Amino acid sequence: MNKITNSLGIIPARFASTRFPGKPLVDIGGKTMVQRVYEQACQSSLEQVVVATDDQRILDHVVAFGGWAVMTSDKHPSGTDRCAEVAALPQYADCQFVVNVQGDEPFIAPAQINTALDLLVKSHDLPIATLAKRLSPDTDLDLLDPNMVKVVFDKHQRALYFSRWPLPFYRNMERAQWQANGIFYKHIGLYAFRKEVLLQVAQLPPSRLELAESLEQLRWLENGYHIGVALSDFESISIDSPADLEVAARQLAMLRSEGFQTPRYGA
Repeated sequence: MNKITNSLGIIPARFASTRFPGKPLVDIGGKTMVQRVYEQACQSSLEQVVVATDDQRILDHVVAFGGWAVMTSDKHPSGTDRCAEVAALPQYADCQFVVNVQGDEPFIAPAQINTALDLLVKSHDLPIATLAKRLSPDTDLDLLDPNMVKVVFDKHQRALYFSRWPLPFYRNMERAQWQANGIFYKHIGLYAFRKEVLLQVAQLPPSRLELAESLEQLRWLENGYHIGVALSDFESISIDSPADLEVAARQLAMLRSEGFQTPRYGA
């Protein structure tokens, strides 16, 4: 895998999750979630990968399995803010591209990271890049689920809007037919930033649309930052609650049946 010079992947890992305390350290098939995310990210084209945490137990665990970790403030309201603190550290002064790798997706495909990062690197005027996946008509995902964020974008694949409500609204189609006959894109919450842009957006106050939908990427759009949307065919699994561990176990069993292995990596 060719590494992209001056690229940094940051995995925010907070212990005190409201819905799932200690989530980064939960065991999934013999490895913790944070270790699985770290090892997947290390297989991507990122030059460096680091875990950003606010808890000594997580930091000690990452160091124990051979990874890199940085202690950050416990006051950050979002993973983006935690990433910005790390990106501003002197040891990352030469970093140009920062990818916020979600710490609750243990089977994130390295290709997903590469896709977002490649879009950012090759589009010289693009400040932020993210991912989306077209929903298939026969998916068992619920289009009306507010936890599944939808995105619409223009012909240049720049995001127009993100919403917890299905977008677009098909005025001349019965709502029951939307999922089978409409075109919808699920947002995959992985973000690649130019470092200076990450530091800028972390300083912005919450915006009107962000507060309405509880989606921080709307703050960036409202402040004039373009967000490029690259398409991905991979279906990511997010662990948001203990109940999701059963889904993760089934996914791991399926991946292992297909020969999935996570090789060791250099620290």
